[in-house]
Amino acid sequence: MPLTDNQQRVLTTLQQAQRPLSAYALLDILRAQGLRAPAQVYRALERLVQQGLVHRLETLNAYVTCNHPRDCRNGGVTAFAICDSCGHIDEIVDIDLGNCLGRWVKHSAFAMRDSTIELRGTCAGCQRASAN
Repeated sequence: MPLTDNQQRVLTTLQQAQRPLSAYALLDILRAQGLRAPAQVYRALERLVQQGLVHRLETLNAYVTCNHPRDCRNGGVTAFAICDSCGHIDEIVDIDLGNCLGRWVKHSAFAMRDSTIELRGTCAGCQRASAN
């Protein structure tokens, strides 16, 4: 399904930012391009998440573009490693983890809606910098 103008603007802005952005940060950036209300940004983000092009990071209340859209759509569980020092984020998609969680869901009769795993810690670069 083609993207609307607002959806494309939001997606392009997230791709160019290369860091997580909140809906209000997106709105501030996109005001000059005609987006005036938070609802416009939230609607665009909701659709982009549904299409698997964007992820919402719960702990940061922010959004990032999906680096592995095909893998995410094919049953892999998405996890994010978020560095508390520099804010770097790695996206990890793992089908084995998805299978493991799927077995647990089936065994536990849990009705899972979706899942995103967020790992918080310190990236390798920040660990090296603090060791020096």
